Order: sequence, then structure tokens, then C-alpha cells
Amino acid sequence: MSHSEKIDQDDILRARTLLLAGTHPTPRDQVDAYRVLARVSPAAYLPLLARALRGLCYDVTTGRKHADCVALSEEAVAAARAIDPAEPSRAEVLYDALDTCQGELYEHGRHAEGLALRAEMLAIGRAQAAVSGNPAVPGLREWAAGLSEAGRYAEAADALTEWVAAVLPRGPRSGELAWSLLEWAAALDDAGRSEEALAAFEELVGMQAAEAADDRSPMACHLYSLIRYAQMLDARGRGRQADAVRQEALALLTELAATGERTSWSGYQAQYWAVLLSFAGAEADRPAPEGPRTPTGAAPLPWSRDGRRRYTADRTALREEVAALTPRAAEDPDRHLAELVRLHRGLTVRSAVHWQQRTHLFAERARPLFDAAVDLARRLARHDPAAGAPALARALTDRSTFHTAAQAFGPALADFREALSHHSGATAS
Repeated sequence: MSHSEKIDQDDILRARTLLLAGTHPTPRDQVDAYRVLARVSPAAYLPLLARALRGLCYDVTTGRKHADCVALSEEAVAAARAIDPAEPSRAEVLYDALDTCQGELYEHGRHAEGLALRAEMLAIGRAQAAVSGNPAVPGLREWAAGLSEAGRYAEAADALTEWVAAVLPRGPRSGELAWSLLEWAAALDDAGRSEEALAAFEELVGMQAAEAADDRSPMACHLYSLIRYAQMLDARGRGRQADAVRQEALALLTELAATGERTSWSGYQAQYWAVLLSFAGAEADRPAPEGPRTPTGAAPLPWSRDGRRRYTADRTALREEVAALTPRAAEDPDRHLAELVRLHRGLTVRSAVHWQQRTHLFAERARPLFDAAVDLARRLARHDPAAGAPALARALTDRSTFHTAAQAFGPALADFREALSHHSGATAS
């Protein structure tokens, strides 16, 4: 036996002793031991190595990620891929390793690589679904989100159409179906399939109406969906139908102002409001083709870091544009006031979404912007009633939903009633 072989055997002995000592090795020591033993007995230790590497990425004691998290997650994928394809646990271990790694790659701006791993996850998910008979393919929603962020809207819409067809027969489950329908409608809208998007949103509104009536879903979420549905109808020239939907929203908001929610909820209504608010502003918010975008209709939490960074950076740019345009709009409202109203709305939407995700005090942060948006729209309505009426209706509606998210139902109702008086057939998008 050579000296190098003797060292290898010593490493193996130390690794086995560490794992059998009856104590709890540190995550780093555990990974080191599995690295050695995986070379000797890959069938037994490669799955353990892949799982341990994923665990090492995140330090539960400090709540921080390991500095080498990307490299560790890539090593976990390599270990999982090395498992014998005949091993029954391989698919699950590889899927989990890919999931961890793609998240890290997206977090570090490596979108193309992350999307490639999501494609691999989807292939595994399809194979698992074929065996289980479950039509809800694991990885399909993540694939759709990646496609949307990459600007591949038609493919994202197709993927979510498949996903919704699979989960719709299950009915509402802890809000999962509502989020899926919202993402689907947004993806269809992004893909230019406006009539299908409208039909998908109608499905969402109908489901939430039934759920809210039976106290299985917040009334506020149903209200937000009704308001967004009316805006979509307006944008497609269906003003009469939109007015009928707004009357439903008025009745619901009147009840909320009188009694509040009939049931106590966990508070996710504010997040749902923020997503629908960003959805409403997406038409005028489409980024340059080369940049990553936040998936419309998706909750902000799973957005990639680049997507979040872009959203925040664009908010900063909007603030600067608004500041620069404000004095010009005062001097020459004919040329600049309508554009100032539009830009300020974009700033308000982005800021509201930003703060809602970061603090329970989001209302204090966002309220001045909604108030300023209404004031600007009032100025435009006085200066140019034809352009100002729909702008004021939008601004009041936005502030009404904001008040609802902040559980100030009385002011929400007052704003919504005033907004209705400014619609009179005007288009709101």
C-alpha cells in the first residue's frame, strides 16, 4: 500500500469515526466526512452529501447564508447527478439540489443558468407526474416565472395554462388556486392574449366571490379582484360591464366599512393588494427587452434579486423624474401635467409594493404618495376635465384600495364613491 493510499484510508476511518461518534458534527465536518465516504460508497453517501451541502448553504444559528453558497449548491447538484440513475431516491435528491442551486444563481444574477436548471427540474417533475398520475407537474410554476422574467411571455402563459388546468379541479386550497389564477391571468395579459386574460380573471373573481360568501376567504381580496377586473374591462372598451362590476365592489366595500371583515385573517390581504396594484400598473411599466423583469401577478417574495433591484432602481429613477417635472408642470400644465400624473402613479405603485414587503408600517410610508397622486389628478381634472376625470378616478381608486389594505374602510369607501362619480364611461387602466 502506498503512502497516498494509507492517507486515504486514514481519511475514511476519521470520517466514519466522526459520523459514528454519537455526537453532533458541525455541518462543515459532516460535509467533509460525506465527501470522503462518497468516493468509497457512492450509493450510500452521495445522497447524504447532496443534502448536507444544501444544508451547509444556510446557517440556522446565525440566519445567514454561507459565503460560498453558490459553489456549495453547485457541488450539491454535481453530487446528485452522480447518483446511479437506477437509485429510486435520485430524482427527489436531484430536484431538491437543483431547486436550491437555481435560487442561488438567480440571486446572483445568473439568470440563464438558473433558468436552465429550472428546465431540468421541470423534466424531473414531468417524469414524476407521469408515474404518479398527478397532472400538477412539480417545477412548472417556477419555470413559468423564469420565462416571464426573461420576457418569454407566450411560453410563460402556456406553462401556466397547463398548471391551472391541473390544479383547478382541486378547488381552492389555502389560497393556492387564487395565486395561480392571478399569475395565469397576468401571464396571458403579458402575452397579448387579452380575451383569455379577461376570462381567467373572471374565473378568479367568481371563485373568490363564492369563497368570501362562505367566509373561507377575505372580503378584501375579493374587493381587490373586482376592482382590477373592472379596470381590465374598461381597458377593453366594456365600460357598461365594468360599471356593473364596480357596483359589486361598492356593495362589498360598504359592508366592510359597516362591519369590517366577518372573520379574522392572517394578514396576507395586504400582500395580495400589492400584487394586484403592481398588476394594474404593469401596462405602462414594461421594461426594456434586455433587462430582467419581475413576473407580473407573482408575489414579490420569490422575485429574483435582479428583479427586485431593478424594481427599486426604477423607483429611484421615477422619483427623480417626478421631482424634475414638477416645476415644469406648474409653469406649463398643458405640456407637462398629464405626464406628471402618469409618472407619479408609477412611483406610487412601486413605492407601495416596496414598502408593503418591508414593514408593517407600510401605510405610513405610502400614504403621502397616494394623497399626492389624488391632489395631482384633481389639478389635472380642473385644468383638462376630459383627461383629468379618468386620471382622478384611477387615483381615487388606488387610494381606496390602499386605505382598505390599511384597514381604514371608511376613507376607502369615501374615495371609492367619489371615484365612481368620475367614471361616467371613462376608461381606467
